[in-house]
Amino acid sequence: MPLELGLFLGAKRYGGKHQKVKRVLILDVEQYRYQRFISDLAGMDIHGYDGEPIRALEKARDWLANVSRRDLPSAARVRGVYEAFLADLPDLAAALEFDAEHIPYVDFERIVAAWLVAAPAATGT
Repeated sequence: MPLELGLFLGAKRYGGKHQKVKRVLILDVEQYRYQRFISDLAGMDIHGYDGEPIRALEKARDWLANVSRRDLPSAARVRGVYEAFLADLPDLAAALEFDAEHIPYVDFERIVAAWLVAAPAATGT
């Protein structure tokens, strides 16, 4: 998503006071891969996640805990909820007549939201 990242960074640098205080986490498959095609990111803290969704999830959770200073569930807890959702996803998709590998984003978002509301045992709520 280089376009969106560029827009964000431009708004942060040249925008108003609300834009200037925004924070960003940049994840890439490899930590220094960006250097081959976008030198403008030199000096930024790019986090590699080795193409592993769980590792990206853990990095995002830890970054959010750091910048927000909120009490968040542990990365292990978030990973457990994510894995529980993935286990349920084939049945959830089939019930709506979707292929679990090809769910349109807006529908996927609704499936996740409904699952979180209906699965208190998995989420600990």
